[in-house]
Amino acid sequence: MSGSASQRALGATIAELAPTVEHPALGGLVDSLRETYGDCVSAVLFYGSCLRSGDPYDGLVDLYLIVDGYRCANSGWLKAAWNWLLPPNVFYTELIQDDRVLRCKYAVLSSTDLVKGTSQCWFHSYLWGRFSQPTAIAWCRDDTTRDRVQNALAQAALSFLDRVLPALPAQGQVETLWQGGLRLSYRAELRAEGSSRAQQLTRANLAFYQAVTRAAAPLLEHRVEITPTPGGDRYRTEIAPLRRAISRAAWALRIAQGKLLSVARLLKALFTFDGGLDYIAWKLERHSGVPVEIPDKVRRYPLIFVWGLFWKLYRRGVFR
Repeated sequence: MSGSASQRALGATIAELAPTVEHPALGGLVDSLRETYGDCVSAVLFYGSCLRSGDPYDGLVDLYLIVDGYRCANSGWLKAAWNWLLPPNVFYTELIQDDRVLRCKYAVLSSTDLVKGTSQCWFHSYLWGRFSQPTAIAWCRDDTTRDRVQNALAQAALSFLDRVLPALPAQGQVETLWQGGLRLSYRAELRAEGSSRAQQLTRANLAFYQAVTRAAAPLLEHRVEITPTPGGDRYRTEIAPLRRAISRAAWALRIAQGKLLSVARLLKALFTFDGGLDYIAWKLERHSGVPVEIPDKVRRYPLIFVWGLFWKLYRRGVFR
């Protein structure tokens, strides 16, 4: 079997392992977004806590709208330029379904950037780290698009494992491999969640991560042996010390780069959709448990005063 065929098989495996999307409220939300964005949308991806719970009313629905291009997906050239320079653009919407409020955060990403961002050509972990986790295809334009998306999700898992294996112990439980890898990925962003988040996510989706690791192992750059045990799958690798040193340096750079990119994305959110400050405050408060208030001067002059607010929140441990 060729490498591309093997990757397609991995993508099909990941699609089978991903949670199913059956709630009617989600279908109504997807239809509403497709009506708003028209033919520009080629796929809608569903991930996050509501996917895990199976209840789209349980928090905030996280979606990715995969689009043909940024100009057709944005209301003006400035938003399209931001989308191209620092993908994705993130928006918030609400929909009334059965007399209940369905809240959704969705990101707009081009199909080209989906492919690039899940490959090892993309240095930072923002996209391949996110899409290596369980992701459901809520809607697809056609079978060709579905194959493209599945292939990108497979590539995300390969990129994640190839990038984290040299930075982690040479052997251990597959569960701890993913926990350690997700911690590295989270450290490369400003995150409001606590340090136990990676452990919670891994345990909630352990069967998924173990099956993906088994299927991905033959395709990885580094030789990996997977051994089933009563306590869960174990892995073993042989990676040269120099390669490990390079990996540690690369992750240090990703972490520094990621903090700057996270601040840039937060600032971009102030201008790409209405209520950006309130969305940021809600998100930080929800994950950290610390009340976040936006002072009037920050609302009036965000570019001037938001920096001081970010620094105070960082000092309070609202994000890391």
